[in-house]
Amino acid sequence: MKCRHCSEKLNNVFVDLGFSPISNDMLKEDQLNLMESYYPLKVYVCHKCYLVQLDEFKKAEELFSSDYTYFSSFSKTWIEHTRAYVQMMIERFHFNSDSLVVEIASNDGCLLKNFVEKEIPVLGIEPTANTAKRAIENGVESIVEFFSTELAKKEFVDKERGASLIVGNNVLAHVPDINDFVYGMKQALDSDGIITMEFPHLSNLIKDCQFDTIYHEHFSYLSLIAVKNIFKKFDLEIFDVDEISTHGGSLRIYAKHKECQKHKISEEVNRIIEREIKEGLTQMNFYKGFMSRVNRIKNNALRFLIDAENYGQSVAAYGAASKGNTLINYCGLKGNDLIKFVVDASPYKQNKFLPGSHIPVVDESRLKEEKPDYVIILPWNLTTEIETQLDYIKNWGGKLVTFIPELRIF
Repeated sequence: MKCRHCSEKLNNVFVDLGFSPISNDMLKEDQLNLMESYYPLKVYVCHKCYLVQLDEFKKAEELFSSDYTYFSSFSKTWIEHTRAYVQMMIERFHFNSDSLVVEIASNDGCLLKNFVEKEIPVLGIEPTANTAKRAIENGVESIVEFFSTELAKKEFVDKERGASLIVGNNVLAHVPDINDFVYGMKQALDSDGIITMEFPHLSNLIKDCQFDTIYHEHFSYLSLIAVKNIFKKFDLEIFDVDEISTHGGSLRIYAKHKECQKHKISEEVNRIIEREIKEGLTQMNFYKGFMSRVNRIKNNALRFLIDAENYGQSVAAYGAASKGNTLINYCGLKGNDLIKFVVDASPYKQNKFLPGSHIPVVDESRLKEEKPDYVIILPWNLTTEIETQLDYIKNWGGKLVTFIPELRIF
């Protein structure tokens, strides 16, 4: 296998989670007796450009199907995050009715509709037809395609228009051909335009052992060092970076054409890069102890679940998230013996079953009916939101549980 950025041969394994089904391939009841496909979850580190990456085992077109189950608008935390981002960007960079804001992987238009409300022209680019349909219904012009250099040429270069702002939240990690993706943004960006990309920070993944964020839709696990190297290759320059709390700790980078002199380079860029170097992200030995930490979390989770079963205590879970599927499948759970069901707010996931484990996904009324002793929060990055929402379980003595970065019962 070769690095998808610099083509160096990859020899350094970061973590090997065995084989797992596709995390968003929720099953209908009539599919439970059919054979499921499992694929390797092995992550490598490039010794030259420091890009941490999963082998491409399946085409993105097959991963992000027309029946995609993730809709951004079902998370109150994310809705507030997008509103705050739009307000900040308008105030800082003065986007207006003469601007064009393009979001790559625009999902259901949760972010772009905030620009629409400010009468700022937008264009969403989203490969999953069902989420794009919802965006269009909300007044967000959308193209149902994967973003690429070819698409950038067709929609921007050939039409002689450029994006004032290109937004990409949690998409840079999802693209198999990261070079083509970044070069496409270069082509689509106006001469004075800005790119912002948000992605989970590799530094936090390692520090808090967030191994459950590793799943097949995530081809890359990103540091600022790696992203800066990739952008530099296409004469794009990162001029600022924010550390933000989403997804367990993310970076938001701000980039421009290298020749654009409109934005000065912030000291934050070098500060975070120097911190990454100090932490060890450019040393291959730094990555070698991660697997043992992963197994410790797995063992603690299984011990908790088995003890609860032995003591006659019932366990449910909240949030049919991709990260939860990684954890559940790595723990080898099958059926609903140890986790009775998973509650999810999205009707697109309810009445289906988790891939691999076949744990049923239900609406919140089931939680109130069965009153389990414990509720595991699978999307631990939304713990604050979910803890408030499920405060009522205390009425029957129920407790919440998270497994990452360590077992916590509260």
